[in-house]
Amino acid sequence: MSKRAWISAIASTLILCGGMAAVWGIHSKVPSQLTGKPLLAVAGEKKTKTLKDIIFETQKLVVMIETEDGDQGSGFLYNLEGDLITNAHVVAGSHKVKIKTADARELDGEVIGISTETDIAVVRVTDLAGTEPLQVVRDEKAEVGDEVLAVGSPLGFQNTVTTGIISGLGRSFEIEPYLYSDLYQISAPIAPGNSGGPLVDQKTGAVLGINSAGYEQGSIGFSIPISNVIEIAEGWSKEPMTELPEVEQPEEQDDLKDSASIDEFAGYLVTHFYDSLNNADYVYAYSLLGGNWKEGTSYEKFREGYLGTLNVVIDNMHVNNSRNDKATVIAIISVDERVNGKNVLSKYQVTYEVGYENDQLKLLSGKGKAIK
Repeated sequence: MSKRAWISAIASTLILCGGMAAVWGIHSKVPSQLTGKPLLAVAGEKKTKTLKDIIFETQKLVVMIETEDGDQGSGFLYNLEGDLITNAHVVAGSHKVKIKTADARELDGEVIGISTETDIAVVRVTDLAGTEPLQVVRDEKAEVGDEVLAVGSPLGFQNTVTTGIISGLGRSFEIEPYLYSDLYQISAPIAPGNSGGPLVDQKTGAVLGINSAGYEQGSIGFSIPISNVIEIAEGWSKEPMTELPEVEQPEEQDDLKDSASIDEFAGYLVTHFYDSLNNADYVYAYSLLGGNWKEGTSYEKFREGYLGTLNVVIDNMHVNNSRNDKATVIAIISVDERVNGKNVLSKYQVTYEVGYENDQLKLLSGKGKAIK
């Protein structure tokens, strides 16, 4: 097989991890030596932080980006001028975009730089100027086995965190019009909406890369090393483009959008629900419930019911064929919980009905039974 044919075969199995309507491709002050360059945060000495600390600090500086067409992706604050790094395919064809922050603010963003070859763009949000950004790794490269976090807004679920490792280095392929080279291969699962979000070192919280694409099947994603593109972003921050070039969306986008079904997302929603509970984010977990479920269960009652739940692991999951825009998810879960003052490990079979309410995927109903 020729090299060109091999690249084409690889690319045909890859898709960009853009927004719901887009393609499934998947804090420090500036050192004096950076005078004359954009106000960029630099990763300092490595120091131990807890995983929860890293997640909390990162989530505050990762945003959801939405275009006028309703396409969604992610971005992260990388300098003190209010500039976000994202993927070019997230904002292709747009000059103005909407930004949704972790604290629920909706801000205006302007695309000030975009590449027609490398999948990178910069969005300026003047309201974020002066906010301490994420640290970035300028020179060092990650190694196979390094533990990482992928942060973004897959399927519209803002501030979702998935964990994994660097599972490969130097991956390259082409998805027209973009050329991807020298990528990190990662095991952290990514989904539509992760595009443009940061790949973060679990130990330091520093940004290692930009999550950009993933295999349609399996937990394999690809991230552009931030050290490969940071100078491009800095150039746009220092001298914004006066006129943006025309950037084409990948050809796969429309086909993938049309073929997406609720079956593909129902299991992900259930997993996301339990991830929220494991992080004790009861408010967000409650927001994933449908209207009828909420009517019968107040937030206080919902939260009280899960206070004794210490950790949930999904052992097995099956999604039945959808009907009338609904799907049924059946899962076996192992739960570490506090019962009568003691920690016990329990198993349950849970069944959820998943469907859309006002264009948002929700858990419409759920029930469970203990497994002896």
